Amino acid sequence: MLPLTNHSLEKLELLLKSGGYKVRYEKGNFKTGACLLQHSKMIVVNRFSNLESRIQALVELTHQLEIDHKLLDEKQIAFLQQLQQTNLQL
Repeated sequence: MLPLTNHSLEKLELLLKSGGYKVRYEKGNFKTGACLLQHSKMIVVNRFSNLESRIQALVELTHQLEIDHKLLDEKQIAFLQQLQQTNLQL
């Protein structure tokens, strides 16, 4: 299980950035904690969400994204695999 800390959020943001995605925190009418803008590789996260919601939204999006492992280092690949295995256990 991923701890709900600022460090975990930073690791998720770095993983997505390394995978070619941009993460922005904006205000808006979100039904979920984040959304993916198709064709632009931009993820917009609700600025007013708490830490738990931000982490949960980004983890859910990482399951939907196809991140090229060639763009990641070994630690990031292991972290991504850990996130994907967590999804299988749920």
